[in-house]
Amino acid sequence: MSVNPIFQRLALITGEDALERFAGSSAIVFGAGGVGSWCAEALVRCGIGRIAIVDHDTVCESNINRQIQATTLTVGMPKADVLKKRFLEINPQCDVIVWNEMFNRHNAHIFGIEKSDYVIDAIDSISCKLDLIEAAGAGADGGLKFFSSMGMARKSDPSRIKVASIWETKGCPLARAVRQGLRKRGFSKSFTVVYSDESLPAYEEAAFVPGKKTVNGSAVPVTASAGMFLAGLVLRDICDNAGAGAL
Repeated sequence: MSVNPIFQRLALITGEDALERFAGSSAIVFGAGGVGSWCAEALVRCGIGRIAIVDHDTVCESNINRQIQATTLTVGMPKADVLKKRFLEINPQCDVIVWNEMFNRHNAHIFGIEKSDYVIDAIDSISCKLDLIEAAGAGADGGLKFFSSMGMARKSDPSRIKVASIWETKGCPLARAVRQGLRKRGFSKSFTVVYSDESLPAYEEAAFVPGKKTVNGSAVPVTASAGMFLAGLVLRDICDNAGAGAL
C-alpha cells in the first residue's frame, strides 16, 4: 500500500494495515454539534473512507464557541453541508454523505444504519437518543459498532471524561436518564459511552427562550474532548482488529 502523504504520520503509529482498514471503513455520525462535529472531523483526519453526517440544524452565532464548522461566515448555513465542504478540503477521497434530517424512530430506516461499520451517537434529545440506541441495536450482532456520548453541557474539566458501559456510568444526569429510558423500553444490552463524572455547578444561569428548550452552557475544551474520545474508540477498534499494537 502506498501511504497518502496526508496520513503518513498516522501510519507511523498504526501501521499501514490499520490505515488501509480505516480507508475501507464507514461511519455515520448523528448530531453535528459540539461533540459530533469534532468526532467527525477527527475520523476524516484519520482517513475514514466513508462518513455520513446526520443533522437537521443550521449554524447560529451561539454555536461558534464550540462547534468546529461554526464561524461568523457560516452562520445560517446547514451544519452538515458546511462540514461536508470542510471534510472534502481535508481529504478529497473521502466519501461524505449528508442528511439534513433530525433522526427519530419514524425515519430511522432511511439512513442505512445497518450498512455502516460504526455508528456515533452525539444527539442531545433524550427521546431521539433512545430511538437511535434501539435502531442500532446498540451495536448489533452483525459487526456494527456503536459509541455514544452522554452529557457534556455545564462541564468545564475535560480530565473528568471517561469511557464505560452505559450501565456503569456514575455522576452523569443524562446517562442516568438514558438508563431509565432504556429500562422502560425493555432494552438491556450494554454499549460503550463517553461521559463526564464532573459535578454540575450548584447554580448556573440558563437562557430561557420562549417555545424552546432551556439552553445550558457548554465549553469547547469539554465538548471537543468528548468528540475526540469517540473518534479514538473507532481508531483503537480498527487498530485492534488489524493487529496494530502501537495504540
